Amino acid sequence: MAGKGLAVITGGSSGIGYQLARIAVEEGHALVICAHGEELEQAAEQLRRLGGEVEAVRADLSTRQGVEALWAHLEGREIELFFANAGLALGDPFVEQRWEDIAERIDLNVKQTTSMIHRVGRVMRVQGRGRILVTGSIAGQVPGPYNAVYNATKAYVNGLAWGLSDEFRETGVTITCLMPGPVDTPIYDKGLKGTLLHDMPKRDAAMVAREGWDAMMAGKVDVVPGPESKLVSLFSGVTPKAITTRLHELGAKRRE
Repeated sequence: MAGKGLAVITGGSSGIGYQLARIAVEEGHALVICAHGEELEQAAEQLRRLGGEVEAVRADLSTRQGVEALWAHLEGREIELFFANAGLALGDPFVEQRWEDIAERIDLNVKQTTSMIHRVGRVMRVQGRGRILVTGSIAGQVPGPYNAVYNATKAYVNGLAWGLSDEFRETGVTITCLMPGPVDTPIYDKGLKGTLLHDMPKRDAAMVAREGWDAMMAGKVDVVPGPESKLVSLFSGVTPKAITTRLHELGAKRRE
């Protein structure tokens, strides 16, 4: 049986989210994972085999109904750890993307992520304790031709986490922004397939999750996993936007 408080992970059935779930189980936390793909139950069963006390909630968090479904499962419970990890990428020229796909990314990456952090933040403030890890991205630090919507949503997520980290500093609640670069995950594969960025070396999701977990437990404001991504983050902060924009365009434009 788990001996520590409840950990809740959105997008917990694959990629970084699943690896965070594995760590939570190993650390003895009871666990709620939320996703809406077919792999949810399989992921939950794998975590149970590791000894985890795992509840799986199937919900589409790009919709208000999905958020309400997850919250109905959590309302009234103490939450020790919350991982706002669910997100979707989107490639191709902006005007060639379907509006429905654009809206889905904004709803999930921005609107409903903010809604969940708002709800959990209120619970944790009353508790006087808790830790939140928000999955942002170094993509939010640079203009993103051919990934403009995704990069813009991650710029929002990064900024939200940084601002809230300061707001909550005297409440016993910490908020940490995980800002990975290229990671070997399904979201990265689907969003950038056929581009130079897709073919770049990618960091292992388990390593990214571990660095995010450790930073969260240390109460850090943010963390950029891996030396390569740290260099990119530093480079983007001192390089003229015209240059970083052009470099991103070369990397994100799908090959003919």
